[in-house]
Amino acid sequence: MKEKLKSEINSILNDISKKKEELLKAYDRLKKEYGFSIEKKKIVFDAKVREYNKLFKNSWIDSIFSTEFREFLSIPFIYGVFVPVLFMDIVLFIYQQTALRLYKIPLVDRRDYIVYDRKYLDYLNWIQKFNCIYCSYVNWFLSYAVEVAWRTEKYRCPIKHARKIKWWHDWQKDFADYGDPEAFKKTFCSIAEYKRLDKKQ
Repeated sequence: MKEKLKSEINSILNDISKKKEELLKAYDRLKKEYGFSIEKKKIVFDAKVREYNKLFKNSWIDSIFSTEFREFLSIPFIYGVFVPVLFMDIVLFIYQQTALRLYKIPLVDRRDYIVYDRKYLDYLNWIQKFNCIYCSYVNWFLSYAVEVAWRTEKYRCPIKHARKIKWWHDWQKDFADYGDPEAFKKTFCSIAEYKRLDKKQ
């Protein structure tokens, strides 16, 4: 019964992975509808699409005067996050170069997570682009940091939770089931599953 359930769970996880791949392919097809392509990591829009997008661009002065007072009050709190995030960025760099290398875990490439491609949008003014660059750095840095943590968890604590959690990461499928000591012994401090990263790169 236990093996049957495990097989059923693995089948569902494989279906989820396939659906994710299908979703990415659908987004690739959507690029044509919006009139852009990616060439050497640079976003290139069709000339007609660029002209059309510019029609929706507000001036930076309009952006300032259309901002509500309560939004101005939030500025120091939003941009104040930059300092701890920058510090954490430095700490994570050191962590990866030491702990992950010692564990023989493939390093996380921050360029796969922190992407500054919104600057190519012609319907954004320079203030909006600056805000987007900041959001890209802070928000996606957190995703990068979480991936570093997950790879460490995969190595040191590869056990699924007994309680339901709102969301789980891709490494969870390589974790031992909660209450399965044999699987835990097999996966604890194992780097075998990380080989699939090398295949993707």
